[in-house]
Amino acid sequence: MRHQLDAIFKPRSVAVIGATSSAGKIGRETLHNILLAEFNGKVFPVNPKAQVIHSIKAYSTILDVPDAVDLAIVIVPKEYVKDVVAQCGDKGVKGLIVISAGFSEVGPEGKKRETEVLEIVHGYGMRMIGPNCFGVVNTNPEVSLNATFGKVYPRVGRTGFITQSGAMGEAIMNHANELGIGFSYVASIGNKADISSNDILAYLKDDPDTDVILMYLENFGNPLNFTRIAREVSRIKPIVAVKSGRTKLGAKAASSHTGALAGLDVGVDALFEQTGVMRVDTVEELFDVAAALSKQPLPESNRVVVVTNAGGPGILATDALINNGMAMPSLSPQTVTKLRKFVSAEASFSNPMDLVAGAGAEVFKMTLDVVKNDKRYDSIIPIFVPPVTVDQLEVARKIHQSLKDTKKTVLACFMGAGEESEGIEYLKDNNIPVYIFPEAIARTLATISSHKKWLSKPKGKYRNFKVDSDEVRSIIKTALDNGDRALVGDAATAILKAYGIPAAGYTYASNAKEAVTRANKIGYPVVMKVNTPPILHKTELGGVMVDLRTDKEVRDAFNELKKRIGTLKKREKFTVAMQRMISGGIETVMGMTIDPSFGPLVMFGLGGIYVEVMKDVSFKINPLTDEAAKDMIRSIRSYPLLTGFRGAPPVDLATIEETLLRLSQLVSDFDCFAEIDINPFIASPAKEMCKAVDARFIIKECVL
Repeated sequence: MRHQLDAIFKPRSVAVIGATSSAGKIGRETLHNILLAEFNGKVFPVNPKAQVIHSIKAYSTILDVPDAVDLAIVIVPKEYVKDVVAQCGDKGVKGLIVISAGFSEVGPEGKKRETEVLEIVHGYGMRMIGPNCFGVVNTNPEVSLNATFGKVYPRVGRTGFITQSGAMGEAIMNHANELGIGFSYVASIGNKADISSNDILAYLKDDPDTDVILMYLENFGNPLNFTRIAREVSRIKPIVAVKSGRTKLGAKAASSHTGALAGLDVGVDALFEQTGVMRVDTVEELFDVAAALSKQPLPESNRVVVVTNAGGPGILATDALINNGMAMPSLSPQTVTKLRKFVSAEASFSNPMDLVAGAGAEVFKMTLDVVKNDKRYDSIIPIFVPPVTVDQLEVARKIHQSLKDTKKTVLACFMGAGEESEGIEYLKDNNIPVYIFPEAIARTLATISSHKKWLSKPKGKYRNFKVDSDEVRSIIKTALDNGDRALVGDAATAILKAYGIPAAGYTYASNAKEAVTRANKIGYPVVMKVNTPPILHKTELGGVMVDLRTDKEVRDAFNELKKRIGTLKKREKFTVAMQRMISGGIETVMGMTIDPSFGPLVMFGLGGIYVEVMKDVSFKINPLTDEAAKDMIRSIRSYPLLTGFRGAPPVDLATIEETLLRLSQLVSDFDCFAEIDINPFIASPAKEMCKAVDARFIIKECVL
């Protein structure tokens, strides 16, 4: 065998340990499915209490089987699994599927039991799927393995499916059969004690029978490995995933804007976006996208044309497409001229192209013959609502005849045709996906168009800047020695400057007269902030006064801030920090927070005091490439403000990108930061005016 997992997915011999003749038992159903699928290999039932099962000679233990065994399927009570696995090791079995439950999914005792089994598996050099899994399927006629206990055998196809949930696996296979979608492999990984989705992704990458990979995930075992493998696989074969758990609330209390904005699911979105995995919200959307990927080419752009015989569905399609980021250019003048020669004058010669209800099959074909050659579009959506007078099967045939040779993406919609429609079945059989409603097409096109765009992006490079890491190490050590957990003011500024991040410095004053002197020295206008006592979120407590332009305003501001602070602790002396006010730029925010699963997440967005209200931010998993930094900036809704809006000059985007990369390097070099906020960072048209105005670092215990 060329690959370790071949013993599981392409075995030449299978033993079912726990096989039985008792109807309804998992051991019986699994053996029955293997035989029903006409597995191309030897099958050995193992049961100490039976001599014959399913008309096949049974063996007391796997050690009694006279032939070599590639794959053992273990279906015995949990307390016997360890001994059975050890016997498999003695026999020389290469692969295991442990269907038995009662392991890490039930708590600490089960986890201990699972660890003991895994030690035996590794000790013998075996590979294991499970425990607590549904099994695997390989539909290749040269193998024909259905090593599951379900009631469904999938159609033969070129889609691989990985699921953490056995119940979801069977439900999805059943629905796929109804939709005419076939699978190359199905793998239920259960507790993934040994073999995980990462292993199977890597396996399917080089599999000649698989073109598309679908995933149902509940959690990530090793996100770093997933990132590396999925990024590589996505450039060869599209991956579509449903990840459950979007709505669970995180219990972590965040002290930074970055931490507060990083919900539980932000890391998953960032991971999928950076690796090119197409995330969908529902199993229904999973199938919608799978149908398009398995039957049609990826669209070259987001430009779409709709051809319909009903105005209402055309409007629905238009709204859904535009809301999902697709474009619908008007028909070219040349196309309109050709269409007017045979289309009713009552038709709408626009996009959507409404042929009106009386249009028959031949008119549909002639219209599509013209439209498919219009270079303004890369996707075509025929929408047909069957009137009583028109044969929908004939319409389907004409749609196929017209579009079978196009290289453009074709997704059809037959509204009100019924699930038993001959027309729908005809198009599916001829590789044109059919959807009941146009909204599903819009979501699908948006998903696969985004993937096409991701494929066209450069991979990006990691940059390494010359920095003063010793200075940062010294600042962190001093803070830890003093029991400080929040670094602000000069300490925060020093960290930024050590990593080449431009920052506005501070000057300090302990009385009003000194404040005026300092203000005149740095130049008006100035900003004044409370320095002592230390306050993490100064604005929220009224600890900041901005745009002070005269000596009187500075004196009044000092006295007002002192009044707002009130009584100080013993030995505390009220002081303020002052900066030259930077104007003429746009306030942005940069930061970092730790995701418990994915590690450091870097954030960029629209900053200032309303950052948590506007929530116009993007996250990426650290470290960042140069392309990832650009994507972060371009992905926020307010990006047009940065590029020049209504005559305003664009900001220096190169400096913003470099600052994000320097922040990424800082986070990579030190695992001492729990949260980082640089807010605001002024994005200005002038490079020398791009500066961090305020920053705070929340540190944790770490090894320096």
